[in-house]
Amino acid sequence: LLQKVEALVAHWNLYINLGGFFVSLFSVTLFGPWSDSVGRRPALILPAAGMALQTAVYLLVMYLELHVAFFLLGRILSSLTGDYSLILASCFSYVADTSQRRARTFRVAVLEACLGCAGMLASIGGGQWRKAQGYINPFWLAFATSLAATLYAAFFLQESVKQKKETKLFTLSHYRAVYRLYTAPEQPSSRWKLALYSLAFFLIVTVHFGAKDIYVLYELGFPLCWGPDLIGYGSAASYLAYLSSLAGLRLLQLCLEDTWVAEIGLVSNIAGLVVMSLATTTPLMFAGYGILFLSMAPTPVIRSKLSKLVSETEQGALFASVACVQGLCSLVSTGVFNALYPATLHFMRGFPFLFGAIILLIPAAILGWIQIGDSKHDYNNFQDASLSPA
Repeated sequence: LLQKVEALVAHWNLYINLGGFFVSLFSVTLFGPWSDSVGRRPALILPAAGMALQTAVYLLVMYLELHVAFFLLGRILSSLTGDYSLILASCFSYVADTSQRRARTFRVAVLEACLGCAGMLASIGGGQWRKAQGYINPFWLAFATSLAATLYAAFFLQESVKQKKETKLFTLSHYRAVYRLYTAPEQPSSRWKLALYSLAFFLIVTVHFGAKDIYVLYELGFPLCWGPDLIGYGSAASYLAYLSSLAGLRLLQLCLEDTWVAEIGLVSNIAGLVVMSLATTTPLMFAGYGILFLSMAPTPVIRSKLSKLVSETEQGALFASVACVQGLCSLVSTGVFNALYPATLHFMRGFPFLFGAIILLIPAAILGWIQIGDSKHDYNNFQDASLSPA
């Protein structure tokens, strides 16, 4: 019976995630470019209200004991309004609108640190609350939080788009705006950079999500055999990487270019995963968590680099595409790492971590190659300027 229930849970999780992803893929790329014209507030109000509606449907399912298929209905309703992906796209677009180019990387890192802190609070507090009172009361908090976010965006948040203009919502021009980002950017040299940065972002986030999916399985098994307390501490340590990466990013920016800060973050991520892949004792596992202290630095750097490659009127379209890439990362990581872990148990339990570390060498090479190319280009321009007659 337990195996049957686990199989049903896995199948319905897959249906809900796939349904939500494919529906939000079209809604996010519609609302994101639309917000470049009408403003960010509508693109924040819609997904927040949609998530409140989704939580309300979930509460009805639990109170009335409806069929589990209604969970899928709630997720699709939320995805039609952009879901979590549109909130991410709109928030990062808002930061890009309100920050100067020099300070943008740190501002984006602050926003990502907020995501990490929220995840830590929800993971620790929500788990204990669920054990004490069941599932329904925590969902009431989720509903109230989504409703509060909707009201805040509607009545208190200042608009960040300075020159708004009336634009039709249901038109193919919004989808074409996302397509033009990668095929016909304002600067032709930006095309390959957009593609390479997006590939690097996809690989980094896929490894991050994939490793996170199997942390608990790895810690529960032999020889670690962690209990609930140690698993909770490990989860908190993984979320603390958001804060330590923010502090490290701020300090390293004083003496290094953003790209080299991202490279150091990738080294931290690779080294931490290698240590975890070999961890057979609790101190060694926590040492791996400690080495990951800069692992979250590369993603805000890449988001900032992408933002600087497009104009101010294309930020919504850009971050909508990035949000779709992040949603794809979640699906790919779950499929790859959750399948790789049981397949490699017989010869190396930590092989998925080692596999992730090897994958991260690709974005490290991409970022380094782009930075070296930019440095050569700047040097050549400097030489041309110095040799030209006054």
